[in-house]
Amino acid sequence: MTIKIEKKIKGYQVVKPEDKAAPAAAAPEKKAAEPRQAEIIQMHESVERPESLVGSTFKIKSPLFEHALYVTINDIVLNAGTPHEQRRPFEIFINSKNMDHFQWIVALTRILSAVFRKGGDVTFIVEELKAVFDPRGGYFKAGGVYMPSIVAEIGAVIEQHMKNIGLIHDPEMDETQKKLIAEKRAAYEAASAGKKAAEVASSSESNASGFPPGATLCAKCNTQALVLMDGCQTCLNCGYSKCG
Repeated sequence: MTIKIEKKIKGYQVVKPEDKAAPAAAAPEKKAAEPRQAEIIQMHESVERPESLVGSTFKIKSPLFEHALYVTINDIVLNAGTPHEQRRPFEIFINSKNMDHFQWIVALTRILSAVFRKGGDVTFIVEELKAVFDPRGGYFKAGGVYMPSIVAEIGAVIEQHMKNIGLIHDPEMDETQKKLIAEKRAAYEAASAGKKAAEVASSSESNASGFPPGATLCAKCNTQALVLMDGCQTCLNCGYSKCG
């Protein structure tokens, strides 16, 4: 057999027949020794909807709506049964007896579902929805949390669901912060104990959140838990302080 050499020869080495046989015999052993790697499935538009999905349903009762909204978020389980198992939002549905807002609700759910299936970091949706303000004004939900609009509460529901499945993590307060907030709350309530019973009763009706009477809205956590302590506005819910 003739082989044409088109490049300049810079060196050579003699390969014996036994040298060729040795690598050929070692190759199957090396291949057998390699551990089998599991395929990691990422969320993207090409992922098909399985026959069944797991999910949660949340109830929203707003004074802006006559009837409650029921928000259902279904998740797809990626890499089930492996160390890489993860739940990701796949679709969202909103149902209500109130048909006045049917068109924008359907449009919103379709857009959100499309974003979920797109993959990547979809947690940005939460802040975008929570930043929507109703020109007629917002409302306080149970717990004294202020909602600027019904869309913002839908965003809060999605945020809670993402926390439940591990996509969003709350920054945990350490024991020192928790102890400080408890001490400030006790001191504030003790200072308010000398007020007239009528004033306390009136204030309690305006703040059904469980926080001290007279607490105002915190700009950080949107909870009616901001009180004046030692000349500084301090939140008894998240620990935010205007004095740092």
